[in-house]
Amino acid sequence: MISTDNILFIEKSAIQEASKSLTKEDIQLLIEWLSLKDDKIRYQAFQLLQQRSEFSEDVCFYWDVLRNKLKSDNSYQRSIGLMLIAENAKWASKEMLEEIMQEYLELLHDEKPITVRQCIQSITKITPFAAELNDTIIKSLISLDIMGVKETMRKSILTDILTALIEIRKEYQRDEIDHYMIHALNGGILDKKTKGLFQKLL
Repeated sequence: MISTDNILFIEKSAIQEASKSLTKEDIQLLIEWLSLKDDKIRYQAFQLLQQRSEFSEDVCFYWDVLRNKLKSDNSYQRSIGLMLIAENAKWASKEMLEEIMQEYLELLHDEKPITVRQCIQSITKITPFAAELNDTIIKSLISLDIMGVKETMRKSILTDILTALIEIRKEYQRDEIDHYMIHALNGGILDKKTKGLFQKLL
């Protein structure tokens, strides 16, 4: 059984293999440890649950716990919640995704830029399993006020948005995506090299 002592001895390269041997009791403990103040234990718990979510639905049984984290006063908890929800979108029902989406998309306006970035970066793990929500997701991404973001984070966040839109565009083409991308590539936020990379993808 996993413990707060032996979890710290799991090497990064062994996380994936360790996640395969987790029991139901282990998973329950890991979910609880996501709320610990100890950064090392909390991060190890997150990584194990993240890896577990790739091949098993048993983390999804704690969907409501993860959902509650989206409203946490702690930015780390909000980030943990949104990333694990994205990892478990493949196991969630259509109704579960519909109910949570508005709360998830509100994190695009989070006070912490890193949480905003994690939200954008994770969203393409949801879109393949929520086709009926893609229009809402696209609208939320392209309506994000980049100029309202801290100046030093504008390029990074815009790059995240464009990367997400390109991924969505592979399966779900919309004129709004193309118009947004053209406007972004003609704007002054991205540097020449970054523009060139996205132009090749287009």
